[in-house]
Amino acid sequence: MTPHVTPDGKPVCRRGELCGMMPTDQFFATDKHYINTAGRKRLEDFFNSKKGSFRGFVVAGHTDSRASDEYNIGLSQRRANAVAHVARSVGARLFDVRAYGERDPRKPNTSAANMAENRRVEIYCLR
Repeated sequence: MTPHVTPDGKPVCRRGELCGMMPTDQFFATDKHYINTAGRKRLEDFFNSKKGSFRGFVVAGHTDSRASDEYNIGLSQRRANAVAHVARSVGARLFDVRAYGERDPRKPNTSAANMAENRRVEIYCLR
């Protein structure tokens, strides 16, 4: 779950759980990575309520498959970075910020409803 290793190079696995999922259509304008004011407030409240219970967070951005893979990776990275910026602004500790683009869909990209579910930013809480 985290990119950490022991001094001798062995991977360290920390227990994590999906504790927040943001449908990007509610937080970002189409094809944008700026979080709207209401979304920023909701994220600040979320991170403030969770940061005392967890060691830190991993933020992962996702898209649907409507654009090229290269474009989608960039968009999901920019959106994940925007969420990470809010987390840092309230003092939350981040272990990683990841971009998956269209590579990890929740549903097949076969309908508008499914694509909407794939456009998301996930927040993993690490104990």
